Amino acid sequence: MMEKMIFGRFLPGNSPVHKLDPRSKLIFVFAFIIIVFLANNTVTYAFLLAFTLLIVLVSRIRLYFLINGLKPVLFLMAFTFLIHIFMTKEGALVFEWKFITIYEEGIRQGIFISIRFLVLVFMTSILTLTTSPISITDGIEVLLNPLKAVKVPVHELALMMSISLRFIPTLMDETDKIMKAQMARGSDLSSGPIKDRIKAVVPLLVPLFVSAFKRAEDLATAMEVRGYRGGEGRTRYRKLKWDMSDTFALMLLVAMAVLLFFYRS
Repeated sequence: MMEKMIFGRFLPGNSPVHKLDPRSKLIFVFAFIIIVFLANNTVTYAFLLAFTLLIVLVSRIRLYFLINGLKPVLFLMAFTFLIHIFMTKEGALVFEWKFITIYEEGIRQGIFISIRFLVLVFMTSILTLTTSPISITDGIEVLLNPLKAVKVPVHELALMMSISLRFIPTLMDETDKIMKAQMARGSDLSSGPIKDRIKAVVPLLVPLFVSAFKRAEDLATAMEVRGYRGGEGRTRYRKLKWDMSDTFALMLLVAMAVLLFFYRS
């Protein structure tokens, strides 16, 4: 499952989404996370799903690749789906067996929350898949520039967020390698009582933390050798350029928000 983690990875490409300014993509995704909550019925969720699939199509990233990337969060999606099914007691009774009762509204809300998870994971994944780490850092830094007036270290904050984002798939890959190494030595991480599974995780965490600290130390050494001294007086090789396509993308999102607002219950 670990090798399927796509969040935080970057796939170079030449699609219209790849060419967008990182600032517009960051604004787009953060605004999308907010407007997702406007959807509250079948029609609005259908609009939301269609809009997301349109963005996936324009980004030229294979849908199968994105669906594979859902595997790390499938448990969370399934858990929230079941919570809504068994805890929502509204609408017509669909199924009843002993103390288990399932209502129509529970199934409906479970499907809605699953769609919400799906579109959020897809959109955030598309952001990292179509934007290089350096571009994300530059975009965050420019968007947070007003905070410099109150002495916030904007450059360092943006760099830290970008590095954290890039470390997610790296740590997942490292965890997968360590798990396979432990299993090759006879360790069983997937069966047995919960108590034994928890004990088996300890030998996994220690080498993972050691590896993470080693990578962080190597990164710090590399940055120091290259003369990195923070954002003060630092210039950029690539200048960010806002284009008409960036404005169009945000206008498209505004149109989607208006559509959801008027069709919501």
